[in-house]
Amino acid sequence: MLRFVKTLGVRNQENIERWSDQVKPAIGGLGFYIIFLLSITLHQFIFSYEASLIDFRFTGIIGATSLGFLMGLADDAYNTRPILKFLTQVLCGVILIYSGTCIDIFESDLLNYGFTLMWVVGLMNSINMLDNMDGITTTVSLVIAFTMLVLMIDSNDVGSLGVTIIIGLIASLLGFLYFNWNPAIMYMGDTGSQYLGILLAALSINYLWNPVTTDEFAVSRQILMPLISFIIPIVDTTTVTIKRLRKGSSPFVGGRDHTTHHLSYLGLTEKQVVSVIALISIISSAIVIYVINSITKWSHLYTIIFIAYFVLIFGVLFIVANKNIPEDE
Repeated sequence: MLRFVKTLGVRNQENIERWSDQVKPAIGGLGFYIIFLLSITLHQFIFSYEASLIDFRFTGIIGATSLGFLMGLADDAYNTRPILKFLTQVLCGVILIYSGTCIDIFESDLLNYGFTLMWVVGLMNSINMLDNMDGITTTVSLVIAFTMLVLMIDSNDVGSLGVTIIIGLIASLLGFLYFNWNPAIMYMGDTGSQYLGILLAALSINYLWNPVTTDEFAVSRQILMPLISFIIPIVDTTTVTIKRLRKGSSPFVGGRDHTTHHLSYLGLTEKQVVSVIALISIISSAIVIYVINSITKWSHLYTIIFIAYFVLIFGVLFIVANKNIPEDE
């Protein structure tokens, strides 16, 4: 792909959306999607007749993921308008809801549908915005995917299509990380970030958000576990949005004001920034796995502890993002 695809997703050198000024092909997303299709195709062959059939819910996930991939591909090739991008993201969420992948947290179906759409659209944009420095989005997505794989295995869901897809996702991310590690020789582009955003959103609904437990304070656990799992993209997007709205600029325009950039402004190398982000992601992953597998009775104390953890990470990164601001930011 590096030999034959030299210009897909290449941005103008004056574009400040990325941290690096170098122009490199954004073809990682194509590799992700190829492995995604191979995972689906090989699922029945791997597990033979013991495998669960591809039901309507996973058909919807496949359709929504494919649509997200195509939208990202079009954006890399043609720089599509933001409104078209947003409407396509909403349609991805509608496909998931229609096929049965929906967050079940409220008694009202309309509220569940609205919350699902907000999660899908928000996560697709968060993953996209996080792709601003070599290896960041790849590493964070790897940890999140591994978290869900552990939860699937612990729930004896080994023969499902979801496990096959997650294994393929982890493999493709590991392979891509070799080329995306600083100094990167390729990017994933919007093709890759939109694919990752919709796929991780869909799988997180099935394996992190649902099902609702019967404990008295299970709703708080149901909300906190996905938020902690995706703590880095959520905190980064929220921080950047707040900063840009304060300055009167659009949150959807690229820039070098992300939390990752400000860690670099503090003096960390790009590899050290990735290591810090990876450490936070791994700690968060360990918390989620421990809570879901070991804590059977929820209480107010757990709610306070894990809200405090989320606020601590958010607060530290937010403070860092508001100090040592370069003059050209």
